[in-house]
Amino acid sequence: MSWNGRMQDTMTAGITDVDLPRGGDFASEIAALETQFDIIRYMRRITQIFSFKTFLICSIPAIDMDRLSAATVISNMPAELLNKYDSLSMLRFSTGVRRLRETTMPFQVTLDDWEQESGKPASAAEYIAMLRENGIFQANYFPVHDAEGGRGAVILMGPEADLPMTAAMELQMIAIHVYNRLAEIGSVWKNSGTTLSEREIQCLSWTAAGKTSAEIAGILGLSEHTVNHYLNHVTKKLDAVNRTQAVVKAMKKGYIS
Repeated sequence: MSWNGRMQDTMTAGITDVDLPRGGDFASEIAALETQFDIIRYMRRITQIFSFKTFLICSIPAIDMDRLSAATVISNMPAELLNKYDSLSMLRFSTGVRRLRETTMPFQVTLDDWEQESGKPASAAEYIAMLRENGIFQANYFPVHDAEGGRGAVILMGPEADLPMTAAMELQMIAIHVYNRLAEIGSVWKNSGTTLSEREIQCLSWTAAGKTSAEIAGILGLSEHTVNHYLNHVTKKLDAVNRTQAVVKAMKKGYIS
């Protein structure tokens, strides 16, 4: 079912006009965010305001990509959900990702709609059960792109509900500004003198998001020993005494994308 077909100009429970960020306010606030961690905290607040459970911001996965974590930029999605999604290769059967490749308009997919679709492996039932246990019954997709044309999406997940028209419009604009701010922050380390490997950046980014080495290992498909190796190496590169200081230095210098 299309976004427009489901969207109603009525208020959902827990959302009122006074709760909604105002257009001029969120644009200036997002522009002032300096690090990826600032954006994570901002998105956590937006998720709560609009009564969602979790968020995920990603680039549009390539056709031959089989792991959502590889396309994820930032997220507060429970690590066990993302790990299970990748271990079951659910990306190949994602209705949302397929539609992201076909449209630039916002849309939503309910868990019931996805469950009723044919062509999924039997293992999908296990993942669907996990989503229900975590209170995720609907995913709202907001397609975005950066200044260089790179396509991505801001995905907000939670209870099944029709968003008010005003809320949907606010969220689309927030998604656009947040994705472009992430792209701007990411360009800083690319133009700096210090070179960090992609894996080092990924490990630092997930550390900044509060993930443990074991959780990062699951997200990136590495061993915990390998994650610790990357983090120890990048800590020395940044002349930090520990991982916490390495994260702080990476944020200040704009190395974390």
